[in-house]
Amino acid sequence: MTDRKMIAVIGDANLPENSEKYILAEKLGCCLIDNGFQLITGGLGGVMEAASKGARNSSHYRSGDTIGIIPGNDPCEANQYVDICIPTGLDIGRNIIVSNADAVIAIGGGAGTLSEMANAWALKRLIIGYRVEGWSGKLADQKIDSRKRYPEIAEDRVYGVNTEIEALNVLKLLPMYDKRHKVIRERIAR
Repeated sequence: MTDRKMIAVIGDANLPENSEKYILAEKLGCCLIDNGFQLITGGLGGVMEAASKGARNSSHYRSGDTIGIIPGNDPCEANQYVDICIPTGLDIGRNIIVSNADAVIAIGGGAGTLSEMANAWALKRLIIGYRVEGWSGKLADQKIDSRKRYPEIAEDRVYGVNTEIEALNVLKLLPMYDKRHKVIRERIAR
């Protein structure tokens, strides 16, 4: 069992390698491994591929540092930079598994990213959103809903960042985000 925290990187699934978001994700993946974290993604292309590629480029990279939770049943669907591929067969339902990492960092993204961010919020995870086009930018520096996930954290929100260094600084808050979601139980009035 590892004591290293697992950080999910989520976002646009289709990006050219020279795009801003791809480059941001690649730098982030490298930075996460450089600083002792493990990387979880949805295992496919775009931001997921870029973060995994960056992780592999870290001088601290070790086999097993990149984990892909893929939606299908075929492990061959994972991008080439994934070390551990977990084929779920859950299609978009796998998003909740990705969202339950120790922290979630979003770069752009569409509806799938939105669902992962919403799940991470409900699961009481630390969420970081890059201030770029897509759901990460729309939700950066905001609360997803009005619930008090951590009453002791006055500024609990999706923490907006522009760089991997800013994201790393927000990850210093991880010890405060130590609650885990409990099963939803029906409350019966007596």
